[in-house]
This record gives sequence, C-alpha cells and structure tokens, in this order.
Amino acid sequence: MALRFFNTYSRSIEEFHPLDPDGRAVKMYTCGPTVYSEAHIGNFRAYIFEDLLQRHLELRGFTVQRVMNLTDVDDKTIRGSRAANIPLAEFTAPFKEAFYQDLDTLQIKHADSFPAATEERFVQAMIAMIEKLIGRELAYQADDKSVYFRINRFPKYGHLAHFDLAELRSTGRVKSDEYDKEHVGDFALWKAWDEEDGAVWWESPWGRGRPGWHIECSAMATTLLGEQLDIHCGGVDNIFPHHEAEIAQSEGCSGKPFVRYWLHCAHLLVEGQKMSKSLGNFYTLRDVLAKGYRGREVRYALLRVHYRAPLNFTWEGMEEARQALARIDEWLRRLREAAGAENLPANRAVAIEDDKFAAALDDDLNISAALGHLFEQIRESNRELDGGIDAARALAWLQWWERINRVLALEAGAEKPSAEIARLAEERVHARLAKDWQKSDELRDALQARGWDVRDTKDGQLVTRRAGA
Repeated sequence: MALRFFNTYSRSIEEFHPLDPDGRAVKMYTCGPTVYSEAHIGNFRAYIFEDLLQRHLELRGFTVQRVMNLTDVDDKTIRGSRAANIPLAEFTAPFKEAFYQDLDTLQIKHADSFPAATEERFVQAMIAMIEKLIGRELAYQADDKSVYFRINRFPKYGHLAHFDLAELRSTGRVKSDEYDKEHVGDFALWKAWDEEDGAVWWESPWGRGRPGWHIECSAMATTLLGEQLDIHCGGVDNIFPHHEAEIAQSEGCSGKPFVRYWLHCAHLLVEGQKMSKSLGNFYTLRDVLAKGYRGREVRYALLRVHYRAPLNFTWEGMEEARQALARIDEWLRRLREAAGAENLPANRAVAIEDDKFAAALDDDLNISAALGHLFEQIRESNRELDGGIDAARALAWLQWWERINRVLALEAGAEKPSAEIARLAEERVHARLAKDWQKSDELRDALQARGWDVRDTKDGQLVTRRAGA
C-alpha cells in the first residue's frame, strides 16, 4: 500500500509524494507552543502525533527537515511579563526550557529548528513580507496605524476551513484583532504599539509595533524551509483562523501553493469534557507525572488513538497504558533472556519478514491497527517462548521490535539503581547464598516497595525498574 494521508485542504485521503524531485526529502512545519506557561497534555497530544508522523516517514526512508516555532510574543506573553515585572525574554525563557525537558520526557524528537518569533532575523522577514503584501494591495494600514490583510483580495481564503467568505461574521476569535478594518475578517499583520505592550515593540515602516501571530509562522516557515512545504501540522483549532491566514500571507507573497499536505489532529478531552482550569481538569505533563506516572506511559496514552479521532484522557486509560507497557517489558525480558543464552552475533538471526505494522501506519497513521498487530505478534512470540525457542529466533524477534520501537519510542531506558537499591540487591544475593529465604523475601519486598522488580534467573539475580514506578 502506498503511503497515504488525509489532507485537510482537499478533505480526502491522498497518496504522499513530496516536492523533492528525488522523492525522499520532506519539508515539515509544525506549530509549537505559546510560551507563557507550561504546555498542557492537549498540546502534547498534537506533538506526539507529529512525532509519530516524522518517525514513520523516516522508517519509510524519507529524510525529514522539521521546523517547530515558539510563539514568544503575543498578548499572553506580554501580559505575563508585565504582571511579573520582568522583560519579555526573561519571562518566556523558563517556559521554553520546560518545553524542551517535556519533549525529552515524552521521547519526542527535537525539531531541526525551534525558531522564536522575537529573533531579529524573523522580525525583519515579517516586515519584508508585509511590505510585499502592501505593494500587491493585499494589505493596508488602517487609521489606527495597524496593518491588515485584505481577505477580499485573496479568493482562496476560507478553502482550508471550507467556509464561504460571505458567511464570516464577527466572533470572539476575530474580535481581538478588530480595529478600524475594511472587513470584519481582515486580520492583523502588524499591530501598532499601545500602552499595554509596554517595552515590547520594533521599529517598522508603519511605526512602532509588533507582528501579528499569523505572520510569525509564515515568516519562520518560509525563511527556514522555503516558499513551499510538503507537510504542515497542528491541532484542528489551528485551522481557522491561523492556518487559513498563513496560506493567504505566504501565497500572497510567493504566488505558489504554500503547503502540499495539511494534517490536523482532533481535540483532547479529559474524562469526556473539554479541558479547562475552571473544571479542575487542566493538566500539564508535570501534573500527570506528579501522580506517579512516567513519561513513556503518558506517551502511550496520547499515542494509541488515531490522530483524527478525539482522544478522551482518563486515569483509567493511564492505568491501561501502564499495563500495556508492562506487558511489552515482560515480553522483551523473556526474549533477551532467551537470546542471551548463546551470545549470538546479530547476523545469526533470521529476519522476521513482517511489515504489517508499518503498512498500517501507511494508511493515514492507523495507530490502532498498528498496535493491534504488535500485540498479536507478542502473543505469537510468547507462545514460541512457552514451547522453547532457540537464541537465533529470539534475537530475530528483538530485531523486529527494534524496528517497531524506532517509530513508537516506548521502550524504557536502562535506569541505573541508586546506591541504596544496589545495596539491598547485594544483601539479597548473600541471603540466598546463605539459604536465608525469609531474609531474601524481606529484601525482595523492600526492593519492590521502592519500585524495583527482582527475578531469579539461571544467570543470577535480575533487578529492573518496574513499569510505572
């Protein structure tokens, strides 16, 4: 089956063919966080979907160049910095660092570039784009000194969101950008400075001010990836007005189709409700970790539902994720024990010819089918282990898993026991050598209480971090 994705722009499943003449290089832009606070689990639902997409493309032999922006200047970041009485850059810095740490916790690959909207080269790129749009009469400066995009001059406006321009009415989402505009839907490219902006402003041909949110992404994407992209991702809430505006700005400047494939993931719900601080169901990653879960469990919980289906986050679902990973961990332990018996070189294993996992992901990232096949294979190989399996076959299954895990990124990293855990484990070894079984059991219980499992194998005692501990 060819690699296929649902393109929001056409509202249809399309075969994937990158712009690259050789058909291998992929240019991908993903909308990143606004760094006025820590990112929440709804954000990470989107970022994990994008990570799965990149990893699968790479598994299929594509080279992905990915850019993820950081919005560090907008109404929220400015309000936050003024409330804290510190410069904007100082206010956003810890949230940027927290975001990078969260990516690592969830084993999300870092983008090739994380451009920030306040970087001088991107501000200048924004100004240059706005000048070009004004020169083409696609933008104008209003009486309030702000600059707006003329949506009536861009016939394709509304195509991504699939609405008729005549149906556009004033809503809360566009009201914040309304000043003295020609059309209710005209959006701000450059916002004239006012007192609420404080010390945040740049000089421009239209006076002091700051860029609008939409032009930031257009400038960063085209500066780093060029005028045309293969894939642009985000949540469904980005479709309008943000991504619609990006198309208008970018194509208004270049005259070329901006993005070939638009992919959007559905909302995340919490216990069946929209996530909201007022409802008490608003969670950052750190909130979930504080309840005793680990990053890989959160990753699995946010990964396992198809990206275009709403995902209902529940604590029961987190326990299911923990159990699923424990099952994988136990399967891998058994395989490694069987494969390690003869210390076979990798080339002794006969490869398992099974591409059904990747084939499922070829079908618009059908993760449910892919995970279903993974667990079918775990059941099959466990039956082989029960019946006795040679080292070469066990090694082959491990190599098959290695290919799968390059996409899923679920395997627990090797965690070095602390000095206390190492001491307890050593005492248990001595207790067993002395045949003091009561002491051995007490030490095993002490290790388990601290989150470590103990198994006695023919090669000696094995102490491993328990999934979820």
